[in-house]
Amino acid sequence: MAAEFSFTPLGPFDLSKQKAYFGEWISPADDPSAVILPFPVEGWQGSCAVMFSQPAPGKLRGQVFGPYHLGNEAKAQAVAALSLDVNGAQWPDVGLRDPVIGRLQQQYSFLRPVLFHSPYEAAAAFIIGHRISIKQRRVIVSRMSQEMGEKIDVNGRSFSAFPLPGKLSSLRQFPGLNEMKIGRLRAISRAAASGLLDRARLRSTAVEDALTRLMELPGIGPFFAQGILHRGAGLVDSITDDETSRYAIQTAYRLGRLPDKETMLRIAEPWQPFRMWALVLLHVWLRREVGLPSRSAFRR
Repeated sequence: MAAEFSFTPLGPFDLSKQKAYFGEWISPADDPSAVILPFPVEGWQGSCAVMFSQPAPGKLRGQVFGPYHLGNEAKAQAVAALSLDVNGAQWPDVGLRDPVIGRLQQQYSFLRPVLFHSPYEAAAAFIIGHRISIKQRRVIVSRMSQEMGEKIDVNGRSFSAFPLPGKLSSLRQFPGLNEMKIGRLRAISRAAASGLLDRARLRSTAVEDALTRLMELPGIGPFFAQGILHRGAGLVDSITDDETSRYAIQTAYRLGRLPDKETMLRIAEPWQPFRMWALVLLHVWLRREVGLPSRSAFRR
C-alpha cells in the first residue's frame, strides 16, 4: 500500500505545465498528466518513488511508494524537487514589477524551477554529463539506475532510482565513463555520505561558502558548483552568472552586450525574493523561443 497525502501549493502551480516544460518525466500508463519521481532518499537508507497528480486546480495528490519508515523524508524531498516547499504566493508580484518577467509568467503559467532530486544527484549528473550531450548523459544515468539502483514497485510497475552513495562508492567501471569520471563519482558519493551535499545544509550555508566547499570536490568548478547549489539545493533568491544566464538577460532586455555581474544584479533587483525563479523562466524562454547561442557569440 502506498502512503497518500494531499497538498495545496502556496501560489500558482500547474503540474501539467511543469511537465510540459521540464520533460523526461515518467508518467503512469493510466494518467499521462501525473508524474513519478524515483530517487534515493537523503540520509541514504533506501529509495522511494513519489507520484504526483493534480485532480483540481490548486490541489495536488501524492503517493509515496517504498519503505514505510522513509515516507516522510521522501515526501519532503519530492515536494522540494518541484519547488513546492516554497511559499510562492508573492511570485506573481514579480511580474507586476518587471513586465519582461510578467510576460513570461503568463506565457509559461507561473512556472517554478524543477530541481534534481537532491544535490547528490545533481553533482553526479554534472560529472557524468561533462563534455557529452544531454541525451548521452540521460542514457548513462538511466542505465546506471537500472543496473545499480534500487527498484521501487509503483502499482505493479517497477522503477529504478539512481544508485545510493554507498553503491556508487564501489564503482570501478561503467560503459560510457572513463576512469577519471568514475573516480570523481566515487568522490561525489563520499561527499554525499558525509553530509556535504545535504540539501538543507547547502541552503543554510552562505552562498560563497557553499560554492567554495563544493569546488573542493574533484571535477567541480565554478559552473558545476553553481548548478549543484541552484538546481540541486534549490536556492530561490540568488542568481548564477554563467554565460547562458548573461545571454538570456542580454536578449530579453535588449542590451548591447553581455551584462556584467553588477548589471545582472541591478536588472534582477525587482525579482526579489524570487530571483532564481525569474532566471529559470528566462532560461526556458531562451531555449524554447530563441535558441542557445554559439560559442563564438560569447567570444564576441
